[in-house]
Amino acid sequence: MSDQAKPYPQAPADEPFSPEELEAAAAANEHDAVAQLDNTLAELETLKAKVSELTDQALRAQADVQNTRRRTDDEIAKVRKFAVEAFAESLLPVLDSLEAGLLIEHATPEQLREGSEATRRQLLSALERNKVVEINPAAGSKFDPGQQQAISLVPAEQEPNTVVSVLQKGYLIADRVLRPALVTVAAPK
Repeated sequence: MSDQAKPYPQAPADEPFSPEELEAAAAANEHDAVAQLDNTLAELETLKAKVSELTDQALRAQADVQNTRRRTDDEIAKVRKFAVEAFAESLLPVLDSLEAGLLIEHATPEQLREGSEATRRQLLSALERNKVVEINPAAGSKFDPGQQQAISLVPAEQEPNTVVSVLQKGYLIADRVLRPALVTVAAPK
């Protein structure tokens, strides 16, 4: 036989384990299983603690949201209840002026007119402070259906769809139409 054809030595046949070896293997497996169970139980306890912590955080967050919602609702109720307070307060001097004018028994027409004009200025000032602005379009301006209401179409010597006259002023409150201006509009020719 040459060097290439040498047979390999045969491995000894698997011998059966001895009872001591089987018992040691079973004990090792049991020990591993107990260790794995202990690890699993420890992990379970850690996860239970985390779930409890997260549940507590969620309940606290929910309570905070409910408290915030309740406080916000209370604030909104207060704002609604007292929203007109500043407006009413700014109108009190106007009322005082009207009452003072009515106390004058023998006022001349000039005095009545002067007092009425002063009271009107007070009223306009109170309205402006509360963001109430007049809508009074000039004759010939383009008709704006967002701020004006056409009462009638009239023949006129001006562009069609323009304001001919204002029958009643309108008013805005903070850029929102409180009352549209009533206008007549030039009819198409």
